[in-house]
Amino acid sequence: MLTRIDHVGIACHNLEAAIAFYESTFGLVVVSRERSEQQGVREAMLRVADAPAGTSYIQLLEPLGPDTPVGRFLARHGEGVHHVGYGVTDISAALASIGAAGVRLIDSRPRHGSMGASIAFLHPKDVGGVLTELVQAPGPG
Repeated sequence: MLTRIDHVGIACHNLEAAIAFYESTFGLVVVSRERSEQQGVREAMLRVADAPAGTSYIQLLEPLGPDTPVGRFLARHGEGVHHVGYGVTDISAALASIGAAGVRLIDSRPRHGSMGASIAFLHPKDVGGVLTELVQAPGPG
């Protein structure tokens, strides 16, 4: 069901400073920048590696305000890993299977995610304390 680690989401206070760090320290390159009012973030996706199963990314997340999910995360935990995103080939089938296994779904239906992907989150209390995102890459065309 899971095909790869799609990305690691990292909460940060200052997106530009975090981008500069990942570019200068690790040589990563920004491949996408987006602002999501729905999720309350400005984000950047930095390519880590390309593999036969797909590309892996670091997703840097800056909250649009303190009352957003990432804003509340930063207030409680400070900067750091916010979630892990796993690639799936069929997000609806994955949600049905995972939900049937007793894992609580934050999203019962896929929603729009970064770079045109379909995404859905699983409740961290049912996944070892890790906020988990399922990611289905957009189809061709």
